[in-house]
Amino acid sequence: MKILVVGAGSTGGYFGARLAQAGRDVTFLVRPARAARLREDGLRVISPHGDFSITPKLLTAGEIAGAFDAILLTVKSFALDAALEDIAPAVGAETMILPVLNGMKHMDAIASRFGAGPLLGGACKVATTLDGEGRIVQLMPLHELAYGEMNGETTTRILALDAVLQNAGFDARLSAVIEREMWEKWVLLASLGGINCLARGSIGAVAAAPGGTKFASAFLDECRAIATAAGHKPSAAVDEAARAVLTAAGSPMTSSMYRDLLAGQAVEADQIIGDFLARATALGVAAPLLAAAYVNLSVYQNSRR
Repeated sequence: MKILVVGAGSTGGYFGARLAQAGRDVTFLVRPARAARLREDGLRVISPHGDFSITPKLLTAGEIAGAFDAILLTVKSFALDAALEDIAPAVGAETMILPVLNGMKHMDAIASRFGAGPLLGGACKVATTLDGEGRIVQLMPLHELAYGEMNGETTTRILALDAVLQNAGFDARLSAVIEREMWEKWVLLASLGGINCLARGSIGAVAAAPGGTKFASAFLDECRAIATAAGHKPSAAVDEAARAVLTAAGSPMTSSMYRDLLAGQAVEADQIIGDFLARATALGVAAPLLAAAYVNLSVYQNSRR
């Protein structure tokens, strides 16, 4: 199976490197500057599971000569439109597109561009970042990729993809309820990002502040209420686990959105927070904390422009 990984940043680079290390046929679609660095230094991963480096197969926009069997789409939301144009020559009649972007807004964009046929659901759990040398640094041992047909069916194509993703150096999991899992992840990410960015601190720092735990729980409650109104109520077990994570005393946890904000980089405010707020408004669900976080992040985004 020929796999095109779109982006060789902290997420795509990590899962793509693991797949390539396991002998899968992986090609990375990257920007020219990233391609130049990878050709010179290789794709290097620093991980609790052991450091490694690969010599990746690379393409840049305009160099795709034919269709791929599967496309792992890992770009940030603000790079999605350009990425969809870049991958168009790689999308054939049998191509599967597996996006692992945050939120749900990207699903509509992909379906609008290529139709619903190629589209799979995907959700990853991994904490990675790029360091100053362009290496991918895995911050925690967790590295899970879940995927499935959006309607929950066990199709021939999803079984073929599952066979390729298994035993590739990370936890791969075929899910019959991938849409629910995507919403559950969105609830957690919107809550985590909103708490970090609005309070300007880690989960532990927020928990240590007067009223911090109550604030964090209230933020989760808002996001959970929106998902429930949309028909994707998180399970009790997921809700309990999320609440424990978001109110943990001494926790150094921060969202990638908050880390990007601190670094002065672009943030996925519209995808993770803004789209959630828009759905809350459409559903008639009150979300004052989410609205405050979006105002806060919008001010930051406007200042960058």
